[in-house]
Amino acid sequence: MSGDGGGFFNANSAHPFENPTVLTNLLEAVLIFTLGAALTNCFGRMVGSERQGWVLLSVMAILFGLGVGGLYLSEAGGNPALADHLSSQLSNGNMEGKEVRFGIAGSALFADVSTASSDGAVDAMHDSFLPLSGGILLANMMVDEVIVGAPGSGLYGMLLFCIVTVFLAGLMIGRTPEYIGKKIGAPEIKMAILALICVPAATLGLTAVACIVEPGLAALGNAGPHGYSEILYSYTSAAATNGSAFAGLNANSPFYNLTLAFAMFVGRFLVIVPVLAVAGSLAAQQVIPSSAGILPTGGSLYVGFLLGVIVIVGGLTYLPALALGPIIEHLQLLRGILY
Repeated sequence: MSGDGGGFFNANSAHPFENPTVLTNLLEAVLIFTLGAALTNCFGRMVGSERQGWVLLSVMAILFGLGVGGLYLSEAGGNPALADHLSSQLSNGNMEGKEVRFGIAGSALFADVSTASSDGAVDAMHDSFLPLSGGILLANMMVDEVIVGAPGSGLYGMLLFCIVTVFLAGLMIGRTPEYIGKKIGAPEIKMAILALICVPAATLGLTAVACIVEPGLAALGNAGPHGYSEILYSYTSAAATNGSAFAGLNANSPFYNLTLAFAMFVGRFLVIVPVLAVAGSLAAQQVIPSSAGILPTGGSLYVGFLLGVIVIVGGLTYLPALALGPIIEHLQLLRGILY
């Protein structure tokens, strides 16, 4: 099993020597998620409340389930541009770029696991997924891989959103901003926000540059919104410590080697500084006794709050970028325009 998008064979987990059967495909997916899922229970035990870990795992499971379901429905529905010409094949869904031994279900599962974690291994060509499916894969990485982020980013992405959630909840309903017995004040929320904007700044900034300079455009394998999605996916994957790719983009050039390296530096190292600052600040505090004025973070109410913050923050940050790529490509696909 590979990590960060690499593999002994160039075909990665689609190669029969590495991943020969449906069973091995499922086993790889389970192993990719095992460490990240276990970290939630480890966190709960370390803070003295396993319920906190179950809350994090529940949010991850909901987001993961939505992603897998969306991918499968999109791919199983087939390419709408072929409806008038190959209607008999639509029942088989979109099998372009997929291994027949895994099918759409196995490919959708593996693709969601790969992009929801920081693994990056693939058993299908992500560039051949339908536009909405590509948007889901992008969204998984754009939220800083909070859906089981290990082994690369670990649990800190989700914990940053936890800090932002209790702070926003405190502003809305008048509760004391507190998480796991530690007060969330101005220093903590400033560092959390700084950590959360590092990756989007690198991803969107570098994508914008690549879309207007000649070396960036020269590497495109497709025109229009799909070509833009190839560039966006490349920088998103690099900054999110993933490693998968829309491989229609020829990224082996001085321009992309340097800019992708910078994106990886930001996503892997620059973000660590504010995260460590938050950890040090909270570690220096005394534990606050629980009271009626503190938002409980061990139940279903907080699960809903946390889900909402992740979706809203991710949407406000990346929806314009997704609208220029996968969303508009899907709308044009419905009109029979292909790229």
